[in-house]
Amino acid sequence: MANEVAANANRGKSVFDFISKNAVAVAVVMAVLMLILPLPKMFIDIFMTLNLALSIVVLLTVVYTPRASSFSSFPQMTLFMTIFGLGINISSTRLILSAKISGGGAMALARNQSAMVQAFANIVAGNNLVIGFVIFIILIVVQVVVITKGASRVSEVAARFTLDSMATKQFDIDNQLNSGYITEDEARRQKEELRRDIDFYSNMDGSSKFVSGNVKAGIVITVINLIGGFAVGMAMNHLSFNDSLEMYSKLTIGDGLLSQLPSLMLSVATGILVTADKSEETLGEQVVKNFSLDGTIYEIVGAVLIIMAVAFHNNTMFFLLPIGGFLVYYGFRLTKTKKIKKEKEIIKAQEEKETQEKKKKNNAETDSVAPLDPLSLELGYGLLPLVDEESGAELVERISRIRRESALDTGLPVPSIHIIDNMNLNPNEYSFKIRGIEECRSQIKLGYYMCMNTGSVLEEIKGEATKDPTFGLPAVWLPESQRTEAEQAGYVVVDPPTIIATHLTETIRAQAAKILGSEEVSLLVNAVKQTNPIIVSEVMEGDNKMSFVDIEKVLKELLREQVSIRNMVTIMETLANLKNITRSPYELAEKVREALGLQICLQYADDDGKLRVINISQDWQKRILDHAQYPTDGSRPYVAFDPVDGREWIGAVSQVVASIQNTYQPILFCSGVVRPLVKAAIEREMPGVVVISDREVISAGNRIGLVVLGEVN
Repeated sequence: MANEVAANANRGKSVFDFISKNAVAVAVVMAVLMLILPLPKMFIDIFMTLNLALSIVVLLTVVYTPRASSFSSFPQMTLFMTIFGLGINISSTRLILSAKISGGGAMALARNQSAMVQAFANIVAGNNLVIGFVIFIILIVVQVVVITKGASRVSEVAARFTLDSMATKQFDIDNQLNSGYITEDEARRQKEELRRDIDFYSNMDGSSKFVSGNVKAGIVITVINLIGGFAVGMAMNHLSFNDSLEMYSKLTIGDGLLSQLPSLMLSVATGILVTADKSEETLGEQVVKNFSLDGTIYEIVGAVLIIMAVAFHNNTMFFLLPIGGFLVYYGFRLTKTKKIKKEKEIIKAQEEKETQEKKKKNNAETDSVAPLDPLSLELGYGLLPLVDEESGAELVERISRIRRESALDTGLPVPSIHIIDNMNLNPNEYSFKIRGIEECRSQIKLGYYMCMNTGSVLEEIKGEATKDPTFGLPAVWLPESQRTEAEQAGYVVVDPPTIIATHLTETIRAQAAKILGSEEVSLLVNAVKQTNPIIVSEVMEGDNKMSFVDIEKVLKELLREQVSIRNMVTIMETLANLKNITRSPYELAEKVREALGLQICLQYADDDGKLRVINISQDWQKRILDHAQYPTDGSRPYVAFDPVDGREWIGAVSQVVASIQNTYQPILFCSGVVRPLVKAAIEREMPGVVVISDREVISAGNRIGLVVLGEVN
């Protein structure tokens, strides 16, 4: 018995779920079919009631919706309700014109008609058709001329201005993000809201045409209904002109009102929605806030009404005096409430000020310490025009692009770069810092271009000698008037924003390991978790789980040698496979490099897949292993050469590197066992030399061909 009850409950639940999921689709199909298929009067009454109720629901939903774009389904609802209303109107017209009287007169006609149509006809027209028609025409004029036309115009203007301001708003969001005023998530949320606003107002511009078209169609149907009623009544039902006019006109008024009333509510809802601002307050909250600013307004209005009541000397005083007195009383209470609220705010502000002053006295030293920005660009006052919005804010746009490109290049989610002015810098000087520590500094000249001779200059141009801050190449400063001349002479011409942007890009790439922190690691791991949750759980859960700090150490080792960590899935898979074997971040980093072998080799290979390397002889590899030191505290291993061996090693490497560095990028090739030691042995004297192991080349497969240019022996 219990099983049967449970089965019936589940069956009922499944039916309810099916109806709730497919109700909209069924309703849309029915609304379209109603335009063609005849309906019994009972269904017409039900659908008229539903249409009227739905229009009221939409109107009230608009009133209680704080932000217009939050009601995202309104344009689609407008189209659906338009089709639904027209279908009801056509079905009702068909019912009126097809009714057979058969000698029963008005009673027979009434029995065959919709109860809703008759009710509205009796309320508006009663026994006087002229009054009914006048009210009906007034309603149509108000809807067409005032509400529908106004709403359509506002929708059109709102859509145009929203689209025109899109680029400016996106630029403002990017500026705030780059300046550190908002986070990445907040910028993403604001851009999503902007996209919703643009889509909504664009759709509203089109949906308002459905509303106006619905009104016009309703008017045409009403006229046809009236003329057709006369023809049917006189020709088919053999009624006199007066009887046809009385019976069919009354039904036409009722049918027209029932079709126009939901349209009127929809038009009003459209007008309210498109005229609303983009705040998070509902219409009621905004009205209360706007009309309770000052009680003096109501006191003055109430006094005017009281004076009018005294001046008129007639029965108007019976409503002018009470309303005027109420307004005076309300204004007095509002003024008193505002005064008390203001006094409380003053007292609260004084208390907060005293609390803050007391806190400053007790913790003056602590309060003076400001948190360090992850990344900051400090500018001398002479460079501030580069970030001024009125001047185009060129540098802000470039920095936004730097962060995106660096993220794609290194796989590191670069934090926001906080741009600040520093009066301690020279006017034309800039400084880039990572967590408060300066990484690079240089000077540029606004209004001038840095022109570099890369070997293709036909005729040298005299200018102020300087050096490119990024690569140290010799260059000259030339004024803007000589830019074309320099380009024609073969110089590479770079403007000040590009100089700073290039310098920052190379610094971020070189110092990516310093930039990486726990927050960035968390972002990377969570991104993998969204698509590969099992891999993340394998690494960060269980008895031998790794923490964010452990993962951070491995990623820092990769970034320290310019290995992109964008392929986090492969990195996490490698960590999951090896975390139970070793916890040394340096050994794990080497295993990850092997897994990323193809990526690393392609980074340095030619277009034809040839990797040109300098081989390290077996003798040197053995000597490096013999002098290897592995600290017991778990820090990075290193090579402890004596002074003689150290000079011999650096001399041997420098000699081979010097022979090819003008043609190829120097890349050392050695065994995977000795690779991290080789890198440790040369990174101080030759930080730009790349070291690749045989295991990485083997991992790359047939896509990489090895070409040996020389040997360190």
